[in-house]
Amino acid sequence: MSLFTHRNRTKSERSRRTYAAFEVADTVIAFLAAICFLIGSVMFMYDDWHGVARWLFVAGSGFFCLKPTLRLVREIRLASMGDTDHLAKRFTV
Repeated sequence: MSLFTHRNRTKSERSRRTYAAFEVADTVIAFLAAICFLIGSVMFMYDDWHGVARWLFVAGSGFFCLKPTLRLVREIRLASMGDTDHLAKRFTV
């Protein structure tokens, strides 16, 4: 099982769909992290909003931690997918 190889992403229709779904999730997580940090940064300029801003920074940091976790899960899932399309064609009479 080799991780982070391009072949795993394109070996079947199922692996291509899985890769695309994980890419969408990765983009959403990156966007949420950026929004949390942007809003938190603006809120941090005002003394009354420091508490909420801190929590937004914590949430943004959590989203940034999710990104590599999501990528690792994606690669493990893709690597564990067998090349079933190839096997099915090979054994079809």
